[in-house]
Amino acid sequence: MYEKVFIEINGLKQGMFLQSENIENPVLLFLHGGPGSPEFMFNNKYPSGLEKLFTVCWWEQRGSGMSYSKKITPQEITLESMISDTVAVTNYLRNRFNKDKIYIMGHSWGSMLGVFTVNRYPQLFHAYIGVGQVKMNLESERLAYNFMLKEYRRISNKKMIQKLEKFQIDKGGEINLRYLGTVRSKCMNELGIGIMHNNYSNLDIIKDVFSFKGYTFKEKLNFARGSAFSIKCLWDSILKIDLSEKVSELQIPIYIFHGKFDYQVSYVLSKEFIKNIKAPIKGFYTFENSAHSPCFEEPEKMCNIIREDVLKFKTSLYDNIESISHL
Repeated sequence: MYEKVFIEINGLKQGMFLQSENIENPVLLFLHGGPGSPEFMFNNKYPSGLEKLFTVCWWEQRGSGMSYSKKITPQEITLESMISDTVAVTNYLRNRFNKDKIYIMGHSWGSMLGVFTVNRYPQLFHAYIGVGQVKMNLESERLAYNFMLKEYRRISNKKMIQKLEKFQIDKGGEINLRYLGTVRSKCMNELGIGIMHNNYSNLDIIKDVFSFKGYTFKEKLNFARGSAFSIKCLWDSILKIDLSEKVSELQIPIYIFHGKFDYQVSYVLSKEFIKNIKAPIKGFYTFENSAHSPCFEEPEKMCNIIREDVLKFKTSLYDNIESISHL
């Protein structure tokens, strides 16, 4: 099964890709990161294998990718509207595939959205899977900045040191979109602590979007428009949220997959998040050769964990979350 679908979600036309080798399998809703960065085109280049285990919905959130429209106002892009949309998509999937409950996987920003949604509507889901799990973006960005500055000083890269020092994040400087989109992204990807450990860059994203045959030309242009629009609408409101303070308990199993080299979302803070949250089953899994995207960097390991633990509601392969240390 492979479908490109558009449906009305809370008054807005939104797009998604549905992918499955067997529609009798459990259903998985994938919440992409960003905000505003759909990921099905990653799956096209770096196959996750999720479609072998699930009927997967790669939904493109309001204001993002296929769901972008210049008619959408910034007031319509809020955390609350995103949670409401997530529930609506979940119910669409439950009804279409005749499932009482589904699985939900949130990557990066999608992991914050996923935790808030599952916390409010646990009855809709079998289990929650967080990939590059957010705890608090503000503290994560400070840890990343300090690490990058330390690394560039270690290798005496004066050019990158000067670029980083202009923002003075270590001294309370503003973590704004100019910093994120220029210096921070370049440094992270160059050091192998960003999107992927193999130095995957923003230019690579553009190339992959424009080579992806699943998009029309207009949709390829809207990918960039939606990405810039969505993060501009949401970044300030989600930057300082400490998820541990907002959500102390989940009523369903929670499994976290995190790359050892990830500084785009802190590996250390992700461990702290799952250590502190209450849940009937908790599993934390370190991906030794990944940065921010273990679902695409080490897909075989991910699918094995899902097969052996998540789908069986076990934690036989999990890490010891009592041990928390910086790289």
